[in-house]
Amino acid sequence: MSSAQDQPPRDARAGAQEATRPQDAARAQESARASVPRPAPHYEGQAAHAEPSPAQRGLTFAAAVLLMIGGTFNFFEGLAAVIRGSFFVVLPNYAYNISVTGWGWFHLILGVVAFLTGCFLFVDSPVARVIGVIIASVSAIVNFLYIPYYPVWSVVLIAIDAVVIWALASPRRGWT
Repeated sequence: MSSAQDQPPRDARAGAQEATRPQDAARAQESARASVPRPAPHYEGQAAHAEPSPAQRGLTFAAAVLLMIGGTFNFFEGLAAVIRGSFFVVLPNYAYNISVTGWGWFHLILGVVAFLTGCFLFVDSPVARVIGVIIASVSAIVNFLYIPYYPVWSVVLIAIDAVVIWALASPRRGWT
C-alpha cells in the first residue's frame, strides 16, 4: 500500500486539480474549435485578394485591344465625317436630326475616350473594367443611332462593342 508520505496533502491535490481544470477546459475548447470546418478558400470576400487567372487576364487583354481598335475606328469615322461630311449619304425623315458633322464630333470624342480606356484596361483594375463597359455601351448606342448614315460600319462597331462588354462583364471568380 501507499504510505501517507507518497500522497500529497489533500489541499495540494485540490490545488493541482484546480490548476489542471482550466487546462482541460482550454483543451476542450480547442478541440471544439478544431472540429468546426474551415471556410472555403473563396468564402466571404477572400477571393478579392486572389491573383487573377490566365483566362481572366486574357479576356481583359482582348477587351483592351478590341476597345482600342473600336476607339480608333470611331475616331477615323468621326474624322471623315468632320472633314468631308458629303461622303456620307443622309436618309430623309430620320428620327434624329443631327448633322453629319455633329455625329463626326461624337465619334471623334468617343474614339479618343475609348482608346484611352483600352490603354487603362492593361492595368486590369476593376474601375477600368467598369469604365470600359460604360464606354463600350455608349459607343454601341451611338453607332446604333448612326446606322442610317453608314450601316455596315456601324454594325461592325456594335459587334466589337458587344464583345468588349461581354469580356469585361464576365465573372472573375472560380476560374482555374
